[in-house]
This record gives sequence, structure tokens and C-alpha cells, in this order.
Amino acid sequence: MKHVVFDIGAVLIDWQPALAWAQDLGRAETEAFLKRVSFDKLNLACDAGARFEQAARLIDDPEDAEHLRQYVERYTKTVPHKIQGTWDILYTLKNEGVRVFAITNWSAETWPEGCKAHPELAEVFEATVVSGQVGMIKPSVQIFQHFCDLAGVEASDCVFIDDGLHNCVGARTAGMDAIHFTGPDALAQGLKQRGLL
Repeated sequence: MKHVVFDIGAVLIDWQPALAWAQDLGRAETEAFLKRVSFDKLNLACDAGARFEQAARLIDDPEDAEHLRQYVERYTKTVPHKIQGTWDILYTLKNEGVRVFAITNWSAETWPEGCKAHPELAEVFEATVVSGQVGMIKPSVQIFQHFCDLAGVEASDCVFIDDGLHNCVGARTAGMDAIHFTGPDALAQGLKQRGLL
């Protein structure tokens, strides 16, 4: 029996970082701020183990730096919805005896906030690797190897699901099967083809 390893953001949880500031700044100014500070790159650094306070210190404009400092305390606003179709698949797998795990690129600071918003994240998986907690990040082969060591499983026994094609490449390089997530219906089809649903 194969094990299924889920990514979380954009697979199980809808993540919209702009919602942290949209109510205060408005949508247009929030988008301008995110672009101005290269939020995606700063967030990736924090997913890899940096702290948002460290990132804020690198921003020249004091107002922009203060906005970034607000991110962790406002994080629950950025994950308003579950992607219900994927959760339905996850619970179907569990009910059929498939072991389910997670590997997520997520900051060590914001992961607890995400679990406050969606407590199931802390409960549903047999083991979860959070990149910011371990200082490794997808698509590096190392994080997939770390997961296998932690979970006590063989990479060849795992099917990994991620919305990032680059992360699927990393998983395959580490010896896993991988499904590029484009939506719950396509995921269900991919799992059926593998005899898991």
C-alpha cells in the first residue's frame, strides 16, 4: 500500500497573504506593498527558517517594515478557507487505511497560527514536516529524505501531492511518485489511476 504525502498551502488550505493588510491598506496598496518588498522572496526565506523580524530589518522604508512585522499576528486572516474537495479525498484515504502525511513550506512562526485557524492541520497527519522548523525547504531532496527518516517510510512507497511542479520534481528526484495538484477532481483521478481511491 502506498502512503500519501500532502502539501498544504493551495492544496488543502487557501492562502492569500494580501488579506493580512487589505482591510487597512486596500487591495491596490496591499498589492503594491507586497511587490515593493518582494514579499514572495522574504516569505520563502522565512519558510526556510528565517524570522519575519529579521526580514523586516532588511526593508529600508520604516512603514513597509512595520507592515511586515504585523504579518505573524495577522496570519489567521490569510488562510480563510479550506479546499474542501481535497479534504474529502484525504478523509476517504484515511478511512480506507491509507497513511497520510504532510510536507509543507511554512514558517515556524506562522505554522501555529495556521493551526489555530484550522486545528485539523495539527491532528490529521501521522507526521508533518514544516520547512521552517527543520531549516530545509522544498524542492530540496534533503527535506524529502528527512521526512522519510522521520516517518520511517521508503520514498518509493510514497505518493506526494503539491501545487508546485518544481516541488513535484524534487519529490521524484528523492524517489517518490508525485502528482501535480491542479484541483480536487484531477487529484482524485490521479489517485484512482494508482489504485488508492
